[in-house]
Amino acid sequence: MGYGKALYGGHFYADENSNTEDEKFCVDLMKYLPEYWHTVEEMKLIQSILGQEVASVIDCKKDIINQMFIETATWGLSRWEKIFDLETEVNKSYEFRRERIKAKIRGSGTTTKQLIINVVSSFSGGEVEVIEQPEQSSFIIKFIGVKGIPANMVDLTNTINEIKPAHLAFSFEYTYNYWNTLIDRDWSTLNKSTWEQVKTV
Repeated sequence: MGYGKALYGGHFYADENSNTEDEKFCVDLMKYLPEYWHTVEEMKLIQSILGQEVASVIDCKKDIINQMFIETATWGLSRWEKIFDLETEVNKSYEFRRERIKAKIRGSGTTTKQLIINVVSSFSGGEVEVIEQPEQSSFIIKFIGVKGIPANMVDLTNTINEIKPAHLAFSFEYTYNYWNTLIDRDWSTLNKSTWEQVKTV
């Protein structure tokens, strides 16, 4: 490759040729130089060091961009939590913290039955039903898509208290397996579990 045939800058660091496993942590800068530099060991060493720095900058750029989106944020989740006035709990998983932020976003605005369904679904990861009881000034949240008691119930309860009208009470109703729903199941497998486990399989 002559210098006049492939000018420096004719390729980009992020092109498909540089996105390989070998160059994951070191961008090959030698290919951007004229061929007469390719046999100079000092130049190869310098470009190798610079290539590692360029790769580091590219990785940092990608990481920063990831923090701009809830689904990919990690260390940037604390910023999202601050925006939506949520307590930062670094001992909780990234997935849990993301779901709580998304639930907070869904909970913005006027509270409706559908809004509560959306918020609860984001916490439980399954279908839910809201049963209104206007004569009792209350409503029931019934978990349909998840058997047993879902995780994160404390945070879910706190979130519902934040978005529901103050005069309404609420309760939860859980779904379990019963004998008649287990008739077609393989009991040779179920026998290895406790009844508490069988109720939620």
